Amino acid sequence: MALLGLVIAIILSISCKEMSLVLGDIGTATSYDPPYTPTKCNGNRQDQFPSGNLFVQVSEGLWDNGAACGRRYRLRCLSGSNKPCKQGTVDVRVVDFCSRRPCPSTIVMSNDAFAAVSRSSDAKINIEFVQYVEKIVSFAANAVDHRGSPADKSKTGGWLPATLILGIEFCERLSTMGIAVNLVTYLIGTMHLPSATSANTVTDFMGTSFLLCLLGGFLADSFLGRYKTVAIFASIQTLGTALLAISTHLPQLRPPPCHSQTICKQATTSQMAMLYASLYVIALGTGGLKSSVSGFGTDQFDENDENEKPQMNLFFGRFFFLVSLGTLLAVTGLVYVQDEVGRSLSYGICSISMLIAILIFLGGTRKYRYKRTTGSPIVHILQVIVGAVKKRGVEVPKDVNLLYETSLDGSLRVHHTDQFKFLDKAAIIRKEDYGGDNSNMPPNPWTLSSVTKVEEVKMMIRLLPVWATTIIFWTTYAQMITFSVEQASTMDRNIGGFQIPAGSLTVFFVAAILISLAAYDRLIIPFMKKWFGKPGFTNLQRIGIGLFLSTLGMAAAALAEKKRLSKAKEQLARFDCEKVTTGGGGGGKGWVGDRINDGRLDCFYGLLAVLSFVDFWLFLLSAAWYRSKTATRKDLKMGSVGKGEEKC
Repeated sequence: MALLGLVIAIILSISCKEMSLVLGDIGTATSYDPPYTPTKCNGNRQDQFPSGNLFVQVSEGLWDNGAACGRRYRLRCLSGSNKPCKQGTVDVRVVDFCSRRPCPSTIVMSNDAFAAVSRSSDAKINIEFVQYVEKIVSFAANAVDHRGSPADKSKTGGWLPATLILGIEFCERLSTMGIAVNLVTYLIGTMHLPSATSANTVTDFMGTSFLLCLLGGFLADSFLGRYKTVAIFASIQTLGTALLAISTHLPQLRPPPCHSQTICKQATTSQMAMLYASLYVIALGTGGLKSSVSGFGTDQFDENDENEKPQMNLFFGRFFFLVSLGTLLAVTGLVYVQDEVGRSLSYGICSISMLIAILIFLGGTRKYRYKRTTGSPIVHILQVIVGAVKKRGVEVPKDVNLLYETSLDGSLRVHHTDQFKFLDKAAIIRKEDYGGDNSNMPPNPWTLSSVTKVEEVKMMIRLLPVWATTIIFWTTYAQMITFSVEQASTMDRNIGGFQIPAGSLTVFFVAAILISLAAYDRLIIPFMKKWFGKPGFTNLQRIGIGLFLSTLGMAAAALAEKKRLSKAKEQLARFDCEKVTTGGGGGGKGWVGDRINDGRLDCFYGLLAVLSFVDFWLFLLSAAWYRSKTATRKDLKMGSVGKGEEKC
């Protein structure tokens, strides 16, 4: 599976000239005497002759209608009368067309050049000559190779290293989702935990994985760089999956099987401790890896280069495709192995896949482009906030040009806006910001920030309401790998003589993503380009569509659960939907009971549907507010700032 993912899975530049050899030819050479001017190439100019007078005339075959002027050759003597050849070679430059008719040799060398390879000045010798050609080598701006030198884009970056990075992300999804999607059945069926506790354990595991992205991003931006971060945290995840394989294999690390449906001994504290240790080592590795893997992939391209910018966009599409493909294989192949063969084998496959991906990833070290660490955005945000708080008593000048700015390049600067003016205080210049009267000292970044940094923080604040409206969506998303799997475990999943694993029913969720991606790329984008002149929906429109569809999905889930529950509880009294509890031990009978058939999950799903509907309208209000603020910003100008469009 890992190998399948790897298979499926410039630049603002500075140019310099590098010399390289091409294949040599055989010919003859003679010498000629001064005067060497005028020449066919540069007349009487003396600067046309290289040092040491190592230059030549060439015959009609090499002249190429004057295109040979300035060409360089490396010559060596092969043979001649009375053994005239000297050891070694000589580098010469073409300055003239052979003046004699017919030309006595392929190349006619100056006396000094001829003497460098022949002992006799009047002999005709046989030579081998190799032309040097000049090749333009472009170095990727703001990127270095593995030695720390400017990255040659012909030798680094591009799709080969990007594919290796895609491979490690494929294996990460294969491992993480292969564990998470079927973990709730293990916790309930093997560790004998209550339904609500099992669901909380899975969501805590996944939530921790995402929260630890902050730690990984901080380390990558401030200290390690993305390459080292990916390598280190991928290794940590590999260790965690190996520990989980051991935890699920050893009988001492799980409780005994149930003697009946009512007598089940829960896992002990020590058994759960080993399981939790394995899960949270995986969460640490996953968080650190996810924080950098997509960014390191895009580092292999340059969005400012017209040739590579489309490749960067294509990388994101392939990245998400492989994320979905890894999830698809996890919820089908790995889940089947867990249920029918053994969980320890499945988790061992995850660990081995990650190990193979890491080795292949490290094999591309010489091919990667690396961006230097510039500091964590989290630190920059804190610096602006701390600087503004320290200057809370200082009045902001009416002339914004008096505020501190370091970005002289207009393309890198951000417009000043009047929104959140309190933060502008961080850009007010005081003597204390430079350590007193010594203006030659760099300013203290915790008291003085540039206007551009301040505006970047304002952008983040403007996005917070939009971001907040996605929290409910991720709450509904979590049900796909917790209660939905538990629901499936109570259903008839037999097709002929084959029983579909409960965790594999999430394949419909993954398949929907893959189908919608293909439909959007192949149908919706061409349609919108043709009829509306737009390359698809905007980011805000896509978020809104997703929130609306998730609302419909939770409503459908509530109706489906109501139907399922009615079949499972035909002989049981219905529970009142007025009391909300979180279940847990002790046989509590709320919406989420110890066992799924003892609760009212349909009410829980119905509540999520209502919250999702309210959240959708809050998103529309937040998006309208965000668009109104960005529209205002586009009309503002500051210095040499262009009319760049703010990107979400």
